[in-house]
Amino acid sequence: MAAITSINAVQQGAFSAPVSTLTADDTITFTPARKQLLVLSNTTAGELTATLDGAAGTTVYAQGIGPVSVAAGLAIDVPAGECRAVVLGTVSAYCQGVVHLTGGAGIEAQLFDL
Repeated sequence: MAAITSINAVQQGAFSAPVSTLTADDTITFTPARKQLLVLSNTTAGELTATLDGAAGTTVYAQGIGPVSVAAGLAIDVPAGECRAVVLGTVSAYCQGVVHLTGGAGIEAQLFDL
């Protein structure tokens, strides 16, 4: 399990944006006070799915729906040769506690602090 380090993107001009290759289980640090963008790139020949799963995520209340389970995490499908991005604040219910990225071995990841 590796910790994916966030990249400070509040800079002028070009800056270094290292890529981390996911293993079976990696972690990220969700910082609610920052706008964070998670970018997942699949350079393999097949579709991969990474699951964003906060260890403390169980059930949240959604207005108009009621209780919704977030315990299984948020599955993010990344087709071969494509990228997917998610602003973590928009899926914060899945980012409670220690946040794991599982099942996406081989996906390249970047976490930007905007």
